[in-house]
Amino acid sequence: MRDDIPRPVPGPRDVLVRVGAAGVNNTDINTRLAWYSKGDGGFAEYTKVAARHAHPIKSALSDVELASFPCSYSTAENLLTRTQLAKGERVLITGASGGVGSAAVQLAKARGAHVIAITSAAKAESLRKLGADDIVLRDQVVADVLDGHGVDVVVDLVGGPQWPQLLDVLKYKGRYAVAGAIGGEIVELDLRTLYLKDLSFFGCTVLEPEVFPNLVRHIEQGNIKPLVAETFALADIATAQAVFQQKGHVGKVVLKVCQD
Repeated sequence: MRDDIPRPVPGPRDVLVRVGAAGVNNTDINTRLAWYSKGDGGFAEYTKVAARHAHPIKSALSDVELASFPCSYSTAENLLTRTQLAKGERVLITGASGGVGSAAVQLAKARGAHVIAITSAAKAESLRKLGADDIVLRDQVVADVLDGHGVDVVVDLVGGPQWPQLLDVLKYKGRYAVAGAIGGEIVELDLRTLYLKDLSFFGCTVLEPEVFPNLVRHIEQGNIKPLVAETFALADIATAQAVFQQKGHVGKVVLKVCQD
């Protein structure tokens, strides 16, 4: 960790942010390993952002608790926004115990959807407590567990060999959204499944304009709760990322940067 980096100088339309805490995400790992080409973030005492991206929030939650929201919950809300998940619809969420997955479970329930979570046996009960209506274990065939009941939306954070099963259980005119590929980025697509079912695919990275304001509203109204798995000091970032990569947690690993 370096301690000789100068404090950022904000421009006329920027905001200087004193960082209290920051969540650890797959993007951080991918950037460090050059899986993504480049990136910046909140792993510093100060950062600057464009003023249009800075949102005030009224909440009694701590910096660590609030830091568990932005990346995971905004990504999850964006996935649900892009697919227009509606009340009464059935949504299947892969990687449901991770930061984005557990956020998607809560946010989908807030929309009144029926939530089906793919996770491990060890984390199944935690997901049920978050609101998952049904559980599919990672080593199960998805269609067998759903027993003929299709889903309207798939929120995929994993990819990998199980991917074709996700399309098999989508209903006619179903919607598939992806924002992660931790299980493998190369998948096999049968184009007949895509066009015969009239499926819609959404790659989700840049947030829709309404997503973050909606997330702030959910936090202020107490519709969602923070899920902090473990907290580390900024100096222990290497340990924090190692723990994160073990995937033994439910929720977020958070770095505490500046004291409250």
